[in-house]
Amino acid sequence: MPDEAPQPAPYIEFRDVSKAFGDNVVLEHVNFDVLPAETVCILGRSGVGKSVSLHHIMGFLKPDSGRVIVAGQDITDYDEMQLELIRKKVTMVFQNGALFDSLTVGENVAFPLRESRELNEEQTYQIVDGLLQMVGVQEMRDLLPSDLSTGMKRSVAIARALAARPECVLYDEPTTMVDPLMAQLLGDLIKRLKIQLNLTSIVVTHDMRLAKKLAERVVFLHEGRAIFFGPYAEMEKSKEPIIQEFLELDELKLEA
Repeated sequence: MPDEAPQPAPYIEFRDVSKAFGDNVVLEHVNFDVLPAETVCILGRSGVGKSVSLHHIMGFLKPDSGRVIVAGQDITDYDEMQLELIRKKVTMVFQNGALFDSLTVGENVAFPLRESRELNEEQTYQIVDGLLQMVGVQEMRDLLPSDLSTGMKRSVAIARALAARPECVLYDEPTTMVDPLMAQLLGDLIKRLKIQLNLTSIVVTHDMRLAKKLAERVVFLHEGRAIFFGPYAEMEKSKEPIIQEFLELDELKLEA
């Protein structure tokens, strides 16, 4: 039998990470990793530390104990200047889109390109048009964010995140508060971009259909702990009552 190819070093890794806000323990000895070009979904109820995990990866929060590895580097003790370099490689699509209200869709997507000052205006707008086309909103280039639906704002936020040419994208609840059709389109988009651009991705969600579509592996958080980490198909067989409850609720939603 031929030797299996050695597994690459993780791109992102949580090593025994704990975080509390006062008496509220949000993460307790959490371990998981994300390989280069892999998509991992973080699942669980509201308030179990899913978004807090993303904020640790971005360096917005520091763990009380444990280590956080991002882009193969231990960022736990990094200062703001060192974190800025990491954030050039890893970008986050926030739940609210975090678009600039006073800028058009095109100007929002152009923002990271202008910050880098490497391109002239014509090159910038060629890239902006390409990105808006990639996420399916090119005809909205001259509109303001206030003219867009929640789902369209998310698509524009994804285009803006990609303008920074990241290696890794973190998505915070990408399908929350959008209709089922838009949720499906966003899921397809995230999957297509990962394949086309070879992106490492983490998707925080409580949408089981989205997780099933995207995840190569799943982290399930409950009461601060990672009670499951592995392939989605294995999670479906888990005997953990909370995981079964999640899966059953999703079945009910499908039938509704």
